[in-house]
Amino acid sequence: MRTIMLMNAKGGCGKTTIATNLATWYADEGKRVALADFDPQKSTLDWLEARQGYEGIPDIQAIDATNGLIRPAKETDVVIMDAPAGTHGKAINKMLLRVDTLILPVLPSPIDMRACNRFLTELLNNGRVSKHQTRIGIVANRVKEHTRIYHDLEAYLGHLKIPFITHFRESQNYIRSAEKGLALFELAPAQVYKDIILWDPLFDWLKV
Repeated sequence: MRTIMLMNAKGGCGKTTIATNLATWYADEGKRVALADFDPQKSTLDWLEARQGYEGIPDIQAIDATNGLIRPAKETDVVIMDAPAGTHGKAINKMLLRVDTLILPVLPSPIDMRACNRFLTELLNNGRVSKHQTRIGIVANRVKEHTRIYHDLEAYLGHLKIPFITHFRESQNYIRSAEKGLALFELAPAQVYKDIILWDPLFDWLKV
């Protein structure tokens, strides 16, 4: 069973958006997918509830993991985990015990970059990460591509020892799909193609 976690100590960086879209992508690939929400706000579970009632879209199992427990259905292929903001210290170590792959979303802002730097220091001291038992990669999120701050973020991430996988645009398509309980990939292709192509590097990285 593949386990993928979205984690960042700072809130508002898009963990839930990436988690829900990843879960949908795997489900569209024919995988049996569970989506585990560790965050007390339960935004991922709210998205799954909004998803109920659609016909012709793949099922995704909902797991309320706010008590720290994960019980995916038998024969589940992939578990996507949405970690809560503010995770530090021993809590990181505990959560990473169950994680094969860790994705860290970062926003293009000085505050987020400084917070990312501190958080990465904690992550790199984790035994599973340092022994390469948990693979880690970074995604820049809510990017305005031709801005100075994005280029600053690119330069910052390029100097890290952790792979900078891709960036996602600041796009209303994510808001529109989330409101409906859908993923980006379930909207009209002509509407979202500029956003979808930016996901290809992440999918390729996950396949390795």
